[in-house]
Amino acid sequence: MKDDIRLDGLTVGFAMCGSYCTFLKAFDGLSGLLSAGCSVVPIMSENAYKTDTRFGTAREHTERLESACGKKVIHTIPEAEPIGPKRLLDALVIAPCTGNTLAKLALGVTDTSVTMAAKAQLRNKRPVIIAPSTNDALSANLKNIGLLMNTKNVYFVPFGQDDPAAKESSLTADMKKLPEAVFYALSGRQLQPVLI
Repeated sequence: MKDDIRLDGLTVGFAMCGSYCTFLKAFDGLSGLLSAGCSVVPIMSENAYKTDTRFGTAREHTERLESACGKKVIHTIPEAEPIGPKRLLDALVIAPCTGNTLAKLALGVTDTSVTMAAKAQLRNKRPVIIAPSTNDALSANLKNIGLLMNTKNVYFVPFGQDDPAAKESSLTADMKKLPEAVFYALSGRQLQPVLI
């Protein structure tokens, strides 16, 4: 992250989906946002909020997110819906964004707290910044990434192959670039290069 990136006075939603193996990196990205000076509203998909995995318990992740942000996690559709009419967020980050959520966003499906937050944000013509983390990014989800790259007010955290030898279709975002990606998106620009 560039040291001169500042997001003072802004409110950024930070939505986590169930790419559990990426949670530690996502929390690093969250730290970067907080260091840049913005207020962060925590959001978790229903699965991220309630599922225990080998990468930690749901309670551990939720408590860490709430402690970092100083706010309760939004984790239901009714809790996320007011983001639109109340214009609660200047920007929304989805980190990590699973292939499942990528597909739903590309097709306009609104059936989770995270997709509702994105729909609410886009209705206000405000930026949604996606930090993908999925094993099918260069296969089943490549078309959805293409659709979203061509969608107004949707931006990406730069991403690349995380293990091309063992998982050739897998991509993950560089969470260190998250504050810079938000900064660019707020001025209507995609941080480049998007492929790293």
